[in-house]
Amino acid sequence: MTGHYYIDGPIMAVSLFNTILLLWLGLTTLLTAEHRSWGIWLAGGGLLMGGLFFISHTAILGYSLTYTYTGQGLEFWWRVGWVPVVAAPLAWYLVILWYTGFWANKQSNLHRRQRPWLFLTALLTLIMIGLLSLVNPLPAYWQVTQLDLSASLSIGGIPLIILIYPLYILMCIGLALDALRRPQPSERVMGDLARSRARPWLVTTSVLLLAVSLMVAGVMIWLIVNARRLSLAGISSEMVMTVAWFDLMIAVLIAIATLSVGQAIVSYEVFTGKTLPRWGLRRQWYRAIILATGYGLVVGWSLVIQLRPIYGLLLSTLLMTFFYALLSWRSYAERERYIDNLRPFVTSQRLYDHLLDDTPTTSPPEVDIVTPFEALCDDVLSVRLAYLLALGPLAPLVGPPLTYPKGVSFPSFSPSDITSNLHSPQTICLPLDPTHYGGAMWAVPLWSERGLIGLVMLGEKLDGGLFTQEEIEITRASGERLIDTQASVEMARRLMALQRQRMAETQVVDQQTRRVLHDDVLPQLHTTMLSLSSSQVRPSDTSAGAVQLLGQVHRRISDLLRESPAASTPNVARLGLVDGLRHVIDHELTGDFDGVTWQIEPEAEGRTQTLPALTTEVLFYAAREAIRNAARHGRHEPTQPLHLRLELTWHDGLLLLIEDDGGGLRSAGQANGGSGQGLALHSTLLAVIGGSLVVDSTPGAFTRVRLTLPDGAWPTR
Repeated sequence: MTGHYYIDGPIMAVSLFNTILLLWLGLTTLLTAEHRSWGIWLAGGGLLMGGLFFISHTAILGYSLTYTYTGQGLEFWWRVGWVPVVAAPLAWYLVILWYTGFWANKQSNLHRRQRPWLFLTALLTLIMIGLLSLVNPLPAYWQVTQLDLSASLSIGGIPLIILIYPLYILMCIGLALDALRRPQPSERVMGDLARSRARPWLVTTSVLLLAVSLMVAGVMIWLIVNARRLSLAGISSEMVMTVAWFDLMIAVLIAIATLSVGQAIVSYEVFTGKTLPRWGLRRQWYRAIILATGYGLVVGWSLVIQLRPIYGLLLSTLLMTFFYALLSWRSYAERERYIDNLRPFVTSQRLYDHLLDDTPTTSPPEVDIVTPFEALCDDVLSVRLAYLLALGPLAPLVGPPLTYPKGVSFPSFSPSDITSNLHSPQTICLPLDPTHYGGAMWAVPLWSERGLIGLVMLGEKLDGGLFTQEEIEITRASGERLIDTQASVEMARRLMALQRQRMAETQVVDQQTRRVLHDDVLPQLHTTMLSLSSSQVRPSDTSAGAVQLLGQVHRRISDLLRESPAASTPNVARLGLVDGLRHVIDHELTGDFDGVTWQIEPEAEGRTQTLPALTTEVLFYAAREAIRNAARHGRHEPTQPLHLRLELTWHDGLLLLIEDDGGGLRSAGQANGGSGQGLALHSTLLAVIGGSLVVDSTPGAFTRVRLTLPDGAWPTR
């Protein structure tokens, strides 16, 4: 050290700052990596080597440049410090090649362009390693303090390694900059976007490392050129101050480079192999910066002013306690913030009470999924716009898509354009063209045991940053829960409403039966009994009247039986789905259609034979309801012709199409002019078994009912 506090203190503080951050980044890269490939080991190892250099640098700073002390410890750190000095440039070059996809495609332009230069750089590295290990080109530390370079292999009085090192540095950093400027396309999700945003940080790091290397080489050459004059006159305090200022500048540049590469690592996960950056890693990085700054200032200055060891120990203890308390406080604060953000998702909506308290005279309750969705978009994701779209068998139960913010209209597009690229739950998101999808830039698929159930489409974040891995996972979990909740509540609401209607109808029928029996049948029976009891007076007339009354009673009872709901249905389990529908049309609806067209694929009909009995019955009754609706309400005029078409196909599942060319739906929400309750019941039952029912109609043209059952929704018998 120089003995001047104003320069020795900053040098020690910056050296400790770099040591902490480089070691933290290296260990974090290795410990949090998804797969520890050789590239991960190289990146983490390179950062750890940087930390090793500053460990040796801090140890050497404990000795004054004017001292003649040449202990083994000082010599050890002098030699150790040169290992990362030589290895770090090559490690950085190799890491950048790995990150930009050099080894991913050997036929790429990047690989062909960089391959010969990589061999040349590796050759220079081997030459330098050979010089360091065999020829001993570096002088000992005591020789440096006396500017005695006679023991080093030199050319023109300059050590050979000092001549090779600048060329080596220029090649490594320059080639790394070329790879960053023209990388290979990334195979990661958001990889190209993350790479483009991380490139300025990595380029800044490379330029700073280049400046550091050139400054180190320049100082060495300056010392060597002036070695003869300085050896005769002795090392002056002015020279010591000059070297110290260069040391401080170099340490500061490395600190800035460390902050740049750390920002790229924690913000875009450039070296960990993760698909998306993690929010928690960025917070930990900021805390590491605060810790390194505080520790470097306190401990560095305590060493410079040469406090007694006990005071240095106390300062370190106080600092450690303070930062641990700060970390605990921030952890509790973040936990409370998480609870506040999650409250809209975990708050009970008293759905059970609403369903039980609902009566036919009140409007059915609606589950509130808008508030949690808005909380997700605003408090958790901070996006400009978002859409929640239900797909598959749950779509009819969930209803129209949700949009954020309010008033934004849902874009018009075909969901198959997105779903065709989604084949596995491992795909966590897909990039979108915002011009085609209403400003949405990313599609997050939502999955369940039955397959794809929806999409969350996200626009740009308010701060313009990338979505983190935690945010995407929260989006998936929240979207899946909202769709499941809405579908479950709607299904329960429909079943409860239909059950209440069925109970009311049953009570009415029972009361009607009791009234007819009490008011009509019983008096007639009583009259008959009186007539028969007086048959001794006028036997012929009385007998005739009694027979007539008994006949009326018989007809009235027959009418009651006939008006009761009939339970006779074809044996679907025996006939099968297709033959069961043929039986309905041929026997129950004979003459109701002017023509019936059957388009049955043999493969699809064969698939129906593998359906469980319950699944077959649900499909049959839903199809029968659609056919009955077509027969009852298809003709708006008695003379209007009516044709029916039934089509059964197989494409990743069963598709049963029932279409008539009648008058279409008369009003929105009514199926073929009826109340729509029958199709609502069958739509709910289909959703229970994993299918769906969709009604499409054009007034005056047609009504089409699509019954779908995806592949995998039933076990093979």
